[in-house]
Amino acid sequence: MAEHEPSAPQFMDLSVPEYAYMFGFLQADGHLQQGLGQKGKLSVEISVRDIEILREFQRLTPYNSTISERTRSTNFAETHTSATWTLCSLEARTKLNELGLPYGRKSKRLTPPRVEFSRRDYLRGVIDADGAVGYTGQGLPFISLTTASTAVGVYLCRYARLLTGAERLIKRNARDDIYNIVYTKEPALELARDLYYPGCLALDRKRAAATLASWVRPADMRHAPPRRRWKEWEDRILLQHCDAGASATELGRTVQSCSLRLWRLRSGRVPLPSNHR
Repeated sequence: MAEHEPSAPQFMDLSVPEYAYMFGFLQADGHLQQGLGQKGKLSVEISVRDIEILREFQRLTPYNSTISERTRSTNFAETHTSATWTLCSLEARTKLNELGLPYGRKSKRLTPPRVEFSRRDYLRGVIDADGAVGYTGQGLPFISLTTASTAVGVYLCRYARLLTGAERLIKRNARDDIYNIVYTKEPALELARDLYYPGCLALDRKRAAATLASWVRPADMRHAPPRRRWKEWEDRILLQHCDAGASATELGRTVQSCSLRLWRLRSGRVPLPSNHR
């Protein structure tokens, strides 16, 4: 094991931005494998174009590790060259596992750290590994995350709501049972600006793509107001009247909104308010 520098932070101190980012990336794209006895390894395989991030992980890790390259055929390309970072230290693996990187299949079991951690750096690591940032085919700025973890998906939505005001209610898609969380336009600008701040550790190509500030909303593009969430007292009034028109006047909402909410309450699409009979 390499000696620690006197002023170096403790390995995987998640209050340190670089380690928070690294942990988020490892949760999303790393694989922790347990062997017989004390054997096992952590490995991360990514495209060779992003090899610099693996070199940064190696630099941040005070244990022996290796980076290797290989070229093979895949379903997406006739030849694909990847880079793999491998870390075998039991001490390092134990630390990562205790922080929330499970052994074996992990996608649905991931949760944000339960210790103090740098939130935006952690989320940037997750998005660098399993997300995307840039412009849509229509030229709109966007930032997105694809994840199988409910806890990670909900955490991103909560973070983005507090930062930008944009509401997202996540739902697994029917095809592959994962969440696709997407922010566009102004919320995407704010989120990218916050996550990809100057000097942060990140994939070079995604840091470059996150420079979305050049986008300006066209004058003729409608600006939808933030969604107004339904509260329990509003649901009680709606169910008491059982009439969308009457409820709309009292609640200051549209008849269409009240009609849809009433249908969702009656059909069980959303839970009834507490103490409702």
